[in-house]
Amino acid sequence: MTTLGDLIRALAGADWDRADTLVEELDRANWEGGLQVVGAAFAVAVNHRFGPDTTPADVARYVSSARANYRDGDTLPALEMEGLIRAALGEPELADHIAPDVALGVEVFILGQLLQEAHLTPEQLDVFVAESERTAAEYR
Repeated sequence: MTTLGDLIRALAGADWDRADTLVEELDRANWEGGLQVVGAAFAVAVNHRFGPDTTPADVARYVSSARANYRDGDTLPALEMEGLIRAALGEPELADHIAPDVALGVEVFILGQLLQEAHLTPEQLDVFVAESERTAAEYR
């Protein structure tokens, strides 16, 4: 298992202490290969959650709900959250002007939300991690 796979599992299980520890490890390693895996996991999760008929209004409602359910949700950048979700759904230009550190934070947050909502079994989570790692490898 990789640190990134462990991070995905920690996010899915809402194990925030473990997720924080893993993020610190990844920070020390300068996220070696990690940005691609997080981005891929984010895109895979978004595409599993939202269908091809998803509208910008659907995404806006989801982001509003996610922010409302988070204690510090009003500090999360709504437009960037919507832009990254929509970028993963086929509008990549919407991510062009989002700072990398903002994008990473948004992707980790939304990824955690989507994984928790999906209630994946351990086996399904293994498949998700493998799919994310394969997707990331395609873009390296």
